[in-house]
Amino acid sequence: MRRVSVDIGGTFTDCFVVWDEHTLLQKSLTTHQNLALGFNDALATACKELDLTTRELLSGVDSVRYATTLGTNALIERKGPRVGLLTTAGFRASVPLARAKGYGVGLDWKSLLDIPNAERPDAIVPIPLIREVNERVDFEGDVLLTLNENRVRDALRELIDRGAETIVVCLANSVVNPAHELRVREIFLEEYPGHLLGAVPMLLSHQVSGRKGEYTRATSTIMDGFLHSPMYHGLGSLELHLREEGYEKPMLVIHNSGGMAQLNSTDALQTVHSGPVAGIGASEALAKKTGIGNVVATDMGGTSFDIGIVVEGGVKHYDFEPVIERWMVSIPMVHLVTLGAGGGSICSYDPVFKTVAVGPESAGSDPGPACYDRGGLRPTVTDSDLLLGYLDPENYAGGKIALNRRRSKRAVEDELCDDLDLDVTEAAKLIKRTVDANMANGIATELRVRGHEPADFTVLAYGGNGPLHGCGIATALGTDRVLCPPHAPIFSAVGAGDMNQMHIHEANAWIVLFDPTSAYFMSEYTDFNSQVEELEARGRADLERQGIDGSLVKHRLELDMRYGNQRVQTSVQAESNRINSQKDVLDLISTFDRRYAERFGEGSQATATGVRINTVRVLSWVETPGVQFEDLTPLENGTTPEPVGTRECHFVGVDGPVETTIYDEAALTPGTDITGPAVVETEATTYLVEPGWRYQAVAGRAAWMTRISN
Repeated sequence: MRRVSVDIGGTFTDCFVVWDEHTLLQKSLTTHQNLALGFNDALATACKELDLTTRELLSGVDSVRYATTLGTNALIERKGPRVGLLTTAGFRASVPLARAKGYGVGLDWKSLLDIPNAERPDAIVPIPLIREVNERVDFEGDVLLTLNENRVRDALRELIDRGAETIVVCLANSVVNPAHELRVREIFLEEYPGHLLGAVPMLLSHQVSGRKGEYTRATSTIMDGFLHSPMYHGLGSLELHLREEGYEKPMLVIHNSGGMAQLNSTDALQTVHSGPVAGIGASEALAKKTGIGNVVATDMGGTSFDIGIVVEGGVKHYDFEPVIERWMVSIPMVHLVTLGAGGGSICSYDPVFKTVAVGPESAGSDPGPACYDRGGLRPTVTDSDLLLGYLDPENYAGGKIALNRRRSKRAVEDELCDDLDLDVTEAAKLIKRTVDANMANGIATELRVRGHEPADFTVLAYGGNGPLHGCGIATALGTDRVLCPPHAPIFSAVGAGDMNQMHIHEANAWIVLFDPTSAYFMSEYTDFNSQVEELEARGRADLERQGIDGSLVKHRLELDMRYGNQRVQTSVQAESNRINSQKDVLDLISTFDRRYAERFGEGSQATATGVRINTVRVLSWVETPGVQFEDLTPLENGTTPEPVGTRECHFVGVDGPVETTIYDEAALTPGTDITGPAVVETEATTYLVEPGWRYQAVAGRAAWMTRISN
């Protein structure tokens, strides 16, 4: 297998290269102004180790895969085109009103405690760029009012005259009858042919989201339209760069659904959070292939801390109305929680609680933490780690970044010491204790709201800062084991190299499986099976368009189900993709009951109130060879290598400095057994073994850290 996988993060660009039996990992600073520069830097180092030119490597790989934060950054910075919206008459206020939740959606828990002072996000579509058209389709798809085409032409002209660079169409109930949305696009092309206005894309909501709910369908399409231009130019330039360097195959883009596709088959909205989702995908594969059981995936990078859950058997959790930035959308996305707790998270004084606050603001890669000596003046978590002795200022990132300890000391003194009435070392300890506790609280909350206990899970600590804070997080969480997985510093890039090409298609439905008032069980199966067949055909066509043999495509059926008129929907994976008998109906209801009990507790089922299906979803994918993970069982009789030195480190809960042994990359050799306190320094990350913890290196450059004392 020959493959290049790239995860472009907010601070670092991670590159994972598989070349036959060789696996190489590289990190470089993300160059936001031109993403190709950071990629080139990482790839050049890998080529040097393989004794290949960049052209030789790129012309010889089977695929290049990208996970990127381009979309996330564009939303945060509001760097995108002016978007105009066409909607059904009477629905003009739907997006601005935002279900009356616009003040609270997407806020952190502290801000949610003070909703009266919360601020609405800046609108992606301002009210002057919203136009109504006269038409109406009812919930069953019947046309109640035909489309007024003259009004459509007038509305389009008004939006173009106001400077709209992207036009979004979201008409009521278009998911059950898209005829009016399709006619709007025809009129648009009649009025503004491609050769006159080819740079203005039009997006139809029923093609972006197949579910009812005008607000979330509109926001999904608006965000997709807003991200279309920056994603097209950013990833398009990356693809052109690959062409110039000899790569002739299509570039593959990671989706937040847990799959990937070619760039020409990717919606911009599908790329948001694709990097962290790739890490959860790698965690799923690791759990399946090594049998380590339940895992909680934690990715601590330079900008954020991402949490995902994979229960035993490798089953991920999905969000079907996730919140992206400050908006609720209706696309299926692998569930993750993001905290502002990365190495670059800025630390400030909290006057209310009279302590230190960490994040969510980040110094990113430019200017970066104060110790980067690039102009950053505010203290960060990385500055704290340097002051506590965990980082070697001369050997950080393999010596690529020289750290300035004096800058870190001044930043902490100027911003925190006086207010906290602490010296620099104690302030740095407080920063570490706070950020570790924040991450542990995020993990505990995420697990317990889903009915799990942290003690039943192995914490996977990865990302550039995961191995450095793994012991601290586990201590605050009250767990006794942490696994730094294979290639931990770039584990999300590893996940990008392990994904299958996949598309998800879904359709709104109203299918009654059981009606208690008439004692009716579903007995007509043709319409349901036809709907599933249509979704399978769309998924197969997507993959065939990308050169995949249709006979290799696999399908999985998922259904969003509910009891009676409950608002809560539960996603159920059907055991069969067709319903052909009463037994199939009863089996599906039984599966739903079991899944509901797992989520809300045994006895919470309410089958007697009725059971119905609200969404039909089909996942279509083709399996490709992935990264192989070896057995991760520690050796019984390990050895301790010779340290390369010692230095004084400071630890939370320990008074005064502690003489700490330092090890280099040789400590990643399987069978290495080290008792803390110790520091293992590698080119891409630092493993901190705190007092009372044990470090055991296993296959694939992975390492277990387990508590040996309380």
